[in-house]
Amino acid sequence: MDLRPTADQRALQAGTRELLTRCFGRDRLREAVEAPALDRALWRELGAAGLFALRLPEADGGVGLGLPDAVLVFEEAGRALLPGPLVAGELLAGVVPGVAEGERMVGLCEAGRGGEVLWEHPGDCDELILLEGGAEAHGRAFWNAPDWPVLQPVRSVDPLTPLARVTSYPRRAPRSLDVPRLRREAALLTAALQLGSAARTVEMAVEHARRREQFGVRIGSFQAVKHLCAEMLIRVEIARSAVYAASLTERSLAVVGAKLLADEAAVRNARDCLQVHGGMGFTWEADVHLHLKRAWLRVEQWQSGGKPEEALAEALLSDQVGV
Repeated sequence: MDLRPTADQRALQAGTRELLTRCFGRDRLREAVEAPALDRALWRELGAAGLFALRLPEADGGVGLGLPDAVLVFEEAGRALLPGPLVAGELLAGVVPGVAEGERMVGLCEAGRGGEVLWEHPGDCDELILLEGGAEAHGRAFWNAPDWPVLQPVRSVDPLTPLARVTSYPRRAPRSLDVPRLRREAALLTAALQLGSAARTVEMAVEHARRREQFGVRIGSFQAVKHLCAEMLIRVEIARSAVYAASLTERSLAVVGAKLLADEAAVRNARDCLQVHGGMGFTWEADVHLHLKRAWLRVEQWQSGGKPEEALAEALLSDQVGV
């Protein structure tokens, strides 16, 4: 299996990075930290660029690409720390009118253990789609009041991602949705976001190590710093291979493994990047902490808890027994 992006895919990724650098550079990132309400003009700009219509057929006004292409685009979004319900926008562009164009925002959540539901950016979304049950192919959709669920604000670890807990919601006739596919693809796209963040923290660590001096020499010449950066890069490449492979096979266990590896790379790389930066990395002005907080948040989204690890371990043991 050749996991290397094609020339067209590399051009897509480069174009996405250029777009995000222009419309959501560092200045705009810091503005978003101070005012976490999503910028509707930015969202419409992303919609006009085709970010949410990547996999819609061209006949329906989409770009007509596949899941591997969407993964590459989401990797760039993770690198830029782009906020908002991006996964929901990509997966529901063909389901909810106005989402593909960026005119409407939609939330996509799943009921967790004990029925708990955490919803990101509740104040910005026009609609919520809640996935319930196990393999049942349905979901519940909610629009504006009086049909809106009852919410309880939750303090989010990520200043760019407001959260609320859905405490109760009306029981309505379910909307027909392919719940297993949505869960699988949501986990994969979240893994792609984690991958992008992990790759960016490698760049940040290397950039800092090249210019920061101690005792009259750049810290990048220190063996301990070299080892940290090398380990960060290894994590990224392992996670990238897993995420790209899962996007091609679309197998559930492959997605589970990709999400676990991407989560580990994003969290551990952000921590190591903090260590390379030293004391200044812990300040509010540095961007490193934003990557760590976003990584912590995404770890708890889609395939969180111990069940994915147990499922993957069972599959691996079964393969060994079969051999």
